[in-house]
Amino acid sequence: MKVILIVLDSVGIGEAPDAVDYGDTGSATLQHIGESTGGLRLPTLQKLGLGNIRNDRPIPGCNAVEAPLASYGMMQEMSEGKDTVTGHWEICGLELRPGFHLFPPDFPSFPAQIIAEFTKQTGREIIGNKAASGTAIINALGEEHMKTGAWIAYTSADSVVQIAAHTDIIPLDELYRACEIARNLFDPLKVGRIIARPFRGSPGSFQRTPDRRDYAYTPEEPLITERLLEGGIPVYAVGKIEDIVAHRGITQSIHTADTAASQKAVESFMQKPGDALIFANFIDFDMLYGHRRDPAGYAQALKQTDRWLAQFLPTLEDDDVIILTADHGNDPTFKGTDHTREFVPLLVYQPNVAGSDLGTRKGFYDIAQSLAERFGLAPLARGSSFLRHGPLLNEFTTNR
Repeated sequence: MKVILIVLDSVGIGEAPDAVDYGDTGSATLQHIGESTGGLRLPTLQKLGLGNIRNDRPIPGCNAVEAPLASYGMMQEMSEGKDTVTGHWEICGLELRPGFHLFPPDFPSFPAQIIAEFTKQTGREIIGNKAASGTAIINALGEEHMKTGAWIAYTSADSVVQIAAHTDIIPLDELYRACEIARNLFDPLKVGRIIARPFRGSPGSFQRTPDRRDYAYTPEEPLITERLLEGGIPVYAVGKIEDIVAHRGITQSIHTADTAASQKAVESFMQKPGDALIFANFIDFDMLYGHRRDPAGYAQALKQTDRWLAQFLPTLEDDDVIILTADHGNDPTFKGTDHTREFVPLLVYQPNVAGSDLGTRKGFYDIAQSLAERFGLAPLARGSSFLRHGPLLNEFTTNR
C-alpha cells in the first residue's frame, strides 16, 4: 500500500478568509486562469471532483460532476504566511505562529551586520540587497556581477534570501557553500529559506539553470515524514521536497528541476516494494507561470498534469491512495509577482472507493493527521483525519 501525496505548487482555489491581511483580496488562481483562457479543460481532474469543490466559486470550464471519483474538499491555512515552506510544513503537521521573518522590500533589505559577516566569510561583496523578481534582477545586475564577482542577493514577499551567481564566474560548489553560510547567519532571524540561484548566458540572454538548491530553516517540531520513518514507513521525496523539509525523515530523494521529471520520479518510486509515502512537489505551475504572471502557460501546465494523471491513476493498486493538494496560491492574473493567500484544493482518490464531500478543512495539517491514521501511527497534536485505517481504505470521513 502506498500513499502518493502530490503538492500542485501554487494551485489555489480562491481567496482565503484572511486574504485581506495579505493584500490578496480577490485572488483566485484556478478560477481566474479559467476565465482568462476561455475555460479550463481538465477532464481527469474534473472526473475526480475538482469542479465540485466550490459551488460558490466555480472554475470556468471545469464543472461539477454527478459522481466524483475522488473525495473532494478544500483546506484553509492556519499558519502565518503564504510561502512554500510554511505551506508544506503545515501539510506535514506544523502550525507556524508567528510566521517566518520578512524583510523590507527596499534597499537595503538585509541587516548590515549579517551582510558584513557574509562577505567576510565568503570573500565576496553583494549587490542587489532588495526585493526583486529573480529573472529581472539577474538581467539588471548580471553584467556587473560578471565584472566584479559580487553575489547577487535579493528577497521577495516571502521569507527568503536568494543568492544568484553565474556558473562561469562562481562554481556551483562555491555558491552552495555560500548558501550554507547564509543559512547559519540568518537562522537567528528565523528566515524560511536560503535559495541558490545559478544562472548562465551573456548580458541580454541570461537563463537560470536547473541547479537551484533550497536551504530551509530547521523545523522546531517533528514532521510527519519523521514520524513515518520512525514507524518503519519509507518516505520517498520528489522534486524540492527534501530541501523544503530540511532533509528530515526522508528515505530516498530524487531531486528534479521540473514537473515532467517529477512525474517520472513518482512512477519510479511506485515500483518500490511495500508500504510507503511518496511525497512530491510539481513545481512548474508556480516557478514558470504563477510568478511570471502567465495564465496561458499555467493552463497548459495544468493540462499536462491532467493528462499524466489519466495515465497514472489506472496503475494504482486497490489499497493505494493519491492525495492532490497545494501549498498556497499564485494567481497569474493578480497584481505583483508574489504568492496569494488562498484556499487549496483537496482531492483524495482510491480505486473502487466512492468519493464524498470532505468539506472545508481548518488546517493543512489534516493531511498529516490522515497519514498518521492511514499508516497506523499515534495521533498527532493537530488536525482531523479524513482517512480511515484498515486493511483497505473503505471509507472517507467528512468535514468536522
